[in-house]
Amino acid sequence: MEKDLSDYRKSYEKGELLLNNVPENPIELFRDWFIEVDTHFNVEETNAMTISTIGLDGYPKSRVVLLKKYTHEGFIFYTNYDSEKGKAITNNPNVCLSFFWHSAERQIIIKGRAEKIAENLSDGYFESRPRGSQLGAIVSNQSEVIADRKVLEDKLKALESKLEGQEIERPVNWGGFIVKPVELEFWQGRPNRLHDRIRYQLQEDYNWKIERLSP
Repeated sequence: MEKDLSDYRKSYEKGELLLNNVPENPIELFRDWFIEVDTHFNVEETNAMTISTIGLDGYPKSRVVLLKKYTHEGFIFYTNYDSEKGKAITNNPNVCLSFFWHSAERQIIIKGRAEKIAENLSDGYFESRPRGSQLGAIVSNQSEVIADRKVLEDKLKALESKLEGQEIERPVNWGGFIVKPVELEFWQGRPNRLHDRIRYQLQEDYNWKIERLSP
């Protein structure tokens, strides 16, 4: 059944983004926006982001993951390295991250290259996870076809029994990626669809070129 969405319209009026008030380093602007959205806007999981990869079948694929840390080097998330996502990144580390904070009328699009983080960092994060999440990382052969949910539940019960009272070690095929950005675009919704778009592009001397884009 068809549904016409042409009348879905909204005027964006909650902020502005101008060249004369942005920092030279885009990570500083990301930090400021993230803290502001997390503190002042009613957003669940401010750290939810979409990651797009080029799959082994040649098609792009996007899915939502959780950002777990950001530094001056880049953006860190965790996954199963043997998953469809993990294999795609290993095959082609060029990825795109995007954040869309609807209530703040803001979007950030990040192009970068993903690489595995140091094993000790993955170990440290894995140890901080709830025990159930640790067990789940072992139980799930992420992205593989299974017959039904009972397969997972039975595996989880068996593993809980086997490892009762023991520390759980991080699986070698599970850990973090850091996406080191080469381009960040900040989008602030504005009235009349004349949105503010500021793009940062990393240069060979590691400085950032800052430009305003037409909406």
